[in-house]
Amino acid sequence: MKNAISFFDFEKIDIRAGTIISAEINNKLTKSSIVLNIDFGKDIGVKKSSAQITKNYNTDKLIHKQIAAIVNFPPKQIGNLISEVLVLGFPDDENEPSLISPDKKVCNGVRLY
Repeated sequence: MKNAISFFDFEKIDIRAGTIISAEINNKLTKSSIVLNIDFGKDIGVKKSSAQITKNYNTDKLIHKQIAAIVNFPPKQIGNLISEVLVLGFPDDENEPSLISPDKKVCNGVRLY
C-alpha cells in the first residue's frame, strides 16, 4: 500500500476527546475562523485552537460539544493567535469541515484507540 505507516507511527499521534467551553469568531484572518477553548481534563487542561468551521457551525451551538483533536503537535501561529491543538473533521459535500464527535459523552482527555 502506498504511503503505508506502521501501527507504531499511528500510536505517536495523540488524539483526545475534549469539550468546547468557549467559542469566538475571529475575523482578523483571510478566511474567518472560530477560536475554540477546549477542556481536555485535568492532565492536559484547556487548550486553544483556531478552526475554519464558520460555514457549518455557529459559536452558540459549539459550547459543550465534545470533539476529537490532536494534542501533541507543536503549537502553530495562525494569524494573531497560537493554536495549541488540531481539531479533527471530515469534509462535507461542499468541502467544509464537519467536526468529529463521539456519539455519546466520554471523559475529557480520553485517548482514541
